[in-house]
Amino acid sequence: MALRWRIAALVAAAACAVAAAVGVLVHEFSRNRELSQARESARVTLDRAAVTYARTGDVQGSGAALDAPGLPGGLRELVAEGRRGTEFTTGSAGPAMWAARPAGSRVLSVRVDLTTTMRDIGALDASIVVAGLITTAVVLPLGVLTAGRMSRRLRTAAGTARRIAAGDLDARIAAGPRPRDEIADISTAVDTMAGALQKRLLGEQRFTADVAHELRTPLMGLVTAAELLPEGEAAGYVRDRVRVLSTLVEELLEISRLDAGAEHADLSPCPVGPLVCDVVARTGLDAKIVVTGEDAESDARSDTGIDTATVRTDSRRLERILTNLVVNAHRHGRAPVVITVSDDGRTVAVRDHGPGYPTTLLDDGPQRFRTGARERGTGHGLGLTIALGHAQVIGATLEFGNAPDGGALATLRLPQVLPPTEADVGDLADLADR
Repeated sequence: MALRWRIAALVAAAACAVAAAVGVLVHEFSRNRELSQARESARVTLDRAAVTYARTGDVQGSGAALDAPGLPGGLRELVAEGRRGTEFTTGSAGPAMWAARPAGSRVLSVRVDLTTTMRDIGALDASIVVAGLITTAVVLPLGVLTAGRMSRRLRTAAGTARRIAAGDLDARIAAGPRPRDEIADISTAVDTMAGALQKRLLGEQRFTADVAHELRTPLMGLVTAAELLPEGEAAGYVRDRVRVLSTLVEELLEISRLDAGAEHADLSPCPVGPLVCDVVARTGLDAKIVVTGEDAESDARSDTGIDTATVRTDSRRLERILTNLVVNAHRHGRAPVVITVSDDGRTVAVRDHGPGYPTTLLDDGPQRFRTGARERGTGHGLGLTIALGHAQVIGATLEFGNAPDGGALATLRLPQVLPPTEADVGDLADLADR
């Protein structure tokens, strides 16, 4: 049940409980007061009748009676013991208050009829019930309205928190003046947390970008110096390490641009099948390409005729994503590496037959400078991070999982986009001509 309806139900229950409690208290108070007054009236009348009976030997006109046939049995037994008392009865003759005392060998009694009094108390009870229903009918909508406002504020806070968790660090809950209550305190705390988190992340992004830029200049000199070294085993090793360092710096710069949101997709028609074949050919790595919906399977190193539907996406970024996934599969997994492309070109899956992705990556996603389990091999942990960043730029989803029979499985799903424009159709025709 939603919070607003829980609060509304609680308000309704509280209103009904208060109305019932007030009704019971008023009923008992009114009934006890009327019975007390009737008891006192019966006693006074009985005492006067006893004086009259003692003086005249008769009770006519006094409001009392001798040996009344309807006298309650309990009261009759009390008089037989020589005592006096009162008793309330609700017999066939209606509600009444009896008072009796001994009068010689006889029983002197007074009966006060309470039919009208009990009817008035019943009418009062009915009025209390109606008043309770009216109160509940008035209070309940107010409770629903108040609960609805609270629920909307909480939903706004929850939605903003989800946006912040998704990466929108500019999102804030505060919007104009707010009432000072617990929800406002939560909203302020979330906004403060988001601001602090944004400052910290921006600081880390600036630090990464600054470090990469500062390393670039001396690195260029190092590359040039390495190329001037005389040929030999040591020179080859130095050149290899310099290339690794250069690649790392370029990847750091690429990540800093993705973090800063400076990258934008350049959509154009892209034949996914040929692009996948070209990616595998450029990497120089073995991979089997499978097109779902067809029986054709081929080795991409020798066959670039794989054909799928053409989609609108950023082909440069798609190529970068697929390159990183294929390289990661070979570097951290084991052969064979299988690339599955859907016949509509919107889903591409890259799978290896190694130990699979570690649990930390499946739970938290790719983390820079973290390769996960030791058996996943060595590396900087930037390839999957960059692939995920480019997937977000083109609006695609990149999911990481492990195949049921073993091996890491990365699945890229391209989004649905608007149909190509006439200019795009012309670009596609030019691409086909080339």
